[in-house]
Amino acid sequence: MPATHEIIKKPIITEKTSFLQSELNKYTFTVARDAERHQVAKAVEAQFKVKVTKVNIINVKGKVKTSRQQQGKIIKAPNVKKAIVTLEKGDKIEFA
Repeated sequence: MPATHEIIKKPIITEKTSFLQSELNKYTFTVARDAERHQVAKAVEAQFKVKVTKVNIINVKGKVKTSRQQQGKIIKAPNVKKAIVTLEKGDKIEFA
C-alpha cells in the first residue's frame, strides 16, 4: 500500500470547490491513478487529522486540442483521478 503523501497529490481549489467546502463540508483532491476509496479515506484522515464519512471518485479524461503554434500537432492533457471527500460535521481542513 502506498504512503499517504503518494495517494493524495494535491488539493483542487477553484470557485466551485470553495463552495463545496464552505456549504457542504466536501473537499476535492487530485489522487493517484491506482488509489481506491478506502485508501483515500485513510490517507486524508492520517494527513489532516479529520474523520471522513464519504469518498466519491471521478476519472477525468484529458482534453484533446490542436496546437496553434505548430500546425497539425495534437496536444492531449493528462488523465486525472479526483476524489471528493465528505468530512464529519465540525471537522475542517485548512490549506496554507
